[in-house]
Amino acid sequence: MTVKSVCVYCGSRDGAMPAYAEAAEEMGTRLAKHGLRLVYGAGDVGLMGIVARATQAAGGETFGVIPEHLVKREVGKKDLTTYVVTETMHERKKVMLYNADAVVVLPGGMGSLDELFEAVTWAQLGLHDKPVVILNTEGYWEPLRALIDHIVAEGFAGAASRDALIWADTPEQALAALGH
Repeated sequence: MTVKSVCVYCGSRDGAMPAYAEAAEEMGTRLAKHGLRLVYGAGDVGLMGIVARATQAAGGETFGVIPEHLVKREVGKKDLTTYVVTETMHERKKVMLYNADAVVVLPGGMGSLDELFEAVTWAQLGLHDKPVVILNTEGYWEPLRALIDHIVAEGFAGAASRDALIWADTPEQALAALGH
C-alpha cells in the first residue's frame, strides 16, 4: 500500500513534557516534507494544533475533521486545506480514518485512546487494513503496551492484534515504518 495521507491522533493538550510538543512539531514537518497529507481532528489547541501548524509551515496539505460541538472547545482550525464539520464524534472518526492511508498515534488522552482502539477494532473486523503506528515519545505509551500484552495473555485478543501495531520512538521511525 502506498501511503499518501496519514491520520494523526493526538492530544488536545500539550502534555507534561516538552518532548511531546517537539515530536508533534517534527511529525507535522516530516509529513509535509514527505508529501504526505495530514488528516486530524481539526483542532488548533494542544498537540493537534502543533502538528497542524508545523505541517502548514512546511508547505503540507491538511485535512481537518471536527464535530460541531467541539468547534469552540478545540478551537476549530479553519485555515486548513480541507475543513470538515461533522454532526457527531463517531462521524468525525469515520471521516478521518476513511480519508487516510495510515494512522499514527502521538501522546494523548482518552480521545486518542478511543480513536486508536476504534481503528484497531475496525482492523480486527476486516473493515480496513491500514497500518497503525504508535509514536512512543519518551516511553509515553509503555503502560498501553503492557495492557495490550495483558489482554492477549488473558485470552481476550489474539497475538495478531497486538503484533499488527507498529511501535516507533521518533517521528522519523514512524514515517520509515510507513515507507517514507
